[in-house]
Amino acid sequence: MVILYIFLALIVLILINVPVAVALALVGTVATFMTYGSMAMPTVGMTMFEGATNFPLIAIPLFILAGAIMNASSISRRLIDLAMAMVGFIKGGLSMVTIGASVFFAEISGSSVAGVSAIGSILIPAMRKKGYSKEFAASISSSAASLAIILPPSIPMILYAVMSGESVVQMFVAGIFPGLLGAMGLAAMCYYLARKYDFPSEGRFRISQLWLALKEAVWALLIPVIILGGIFGGFVTATEGAALAVCVAIFISAVVYREFTIKNFIDSCKSAGVQTAVVMLLVAASAVVGGYLTETRVPQAIAMQISDWTSNKYVILALLNIIFLILGVFLHSAAAIILVVPIVLPLVIEVGIDPLHFGLIVTLNLAIGQQTPPVASVLIASCSIAKSDIWATSKTNLWFIAVLFTILMINTYIPAFALALVNFIYG
Repeated sequence: MVILYIFLALIVLILINVPVAVALALVGTVATFMTYGSMAMPTVGMTMFEGATNFPLIAIPLFILAGAIMNASSISRRLIDLAMAMVGFIKGGLSMVTIGASVFFAEISGSSVAGVSAIGSILIPAMRKKGYSKEFAASISSSAASLAIILPPSIPMILYAVMSGESVVQMFVAGIFPGLLGAMGLAAMCYYLARKYDFPSEGRFRISQLWLALKEAVWALLIPVIILGGIFGGFVTATEGAALAVCVAIFISAVVYREFTIKNFIDSCKSAGVQTAVVMLLVAASAVVGGYLTETRVPQAIAMQISDWTSNKYVILALLNIIFLILGVFLHSAAAIILVVPIVLPLVIEVGIDPLHFGLIVTLNLAIGQQTPPVASVLIASCSIAKSDIWATSKTNLWFIAVLFTILMINTYIPAFALALVNFIYG
């Protein structure tokens, strides 16, 4: 009953517009006080501090800052130009460019909101001029940006790895195949809709144009190569790779392209600081709830009850998918991971589900959650740029949500595909 009371209290607080982080901290503190008394109150502050100072979490503000730096420089534009030269000639070319540019950007920033802000602010107006509806432009920009939650260096994957004790690097590796499959699925859907609604292409394919765009973007492309190459090659940890991302982004923007000023850097730091504060406050507040649940052994009790009802891991996976899809409607991805993963992980391990496989399922669910109102942080950002109604856009976005859901089902029930690259590299 304890977990039910906690969730009900959280839902009530969220419905009356109490910030999620504040709601988590309040519920955790009250539960601790009612169970252990006032003597336990001094530990609440220490728990929040320790929860937010876990070393791997340092990667989060650094990757956010790297994305903010790229937003303030010409790196985003150069990546878009390269994607235009590569796929712009296909029917519905600008939607294909949106997907390609989002994949490039995701491999650097790890943030969906940063991606839709950088790519959407350029390509949504361009799509509108070419006759795409504002709902379609906002939908594909939003769904493509959510690939950042699956592809490395995904910030939600870092959070999951910290919560579950899994390797951040192996989580990154696990996300590569599903992320690329998601990009191909979105592209196929765009092509179908482009044929249906007669969206234009962006001219003929020209090798000369591709070569010129590649030369312009080669330095920008070095950023993910250096970051991911260093992480996967074992030269740096994920946290060190995040610091490297910031240094490389500053060097390329300021020294190579010479389009990054002190004012740009200050603005980038402010933007990254705000985004980081939201995530880290959630982490700190959730540590109180997580600590309470761990002390009272609630996760183990839930795992035992469900395993007494069924030990079929495929049924349990279906239940967990439903839970995370519902939570994705109401909670920020970070909050959902922080709140639920410590509760269900004992069950996941008990029925023989690989925690890496489960982590991939969680992030795919939350990628869908970023597209489903009312929370839908990425969709809201995209609609703001396109000046489109969120509910009208959601109807169009159902096409792309269907693609992401299909990828989720493939990765849920074919673990050999989901973990193919991890098994190949790590055995």
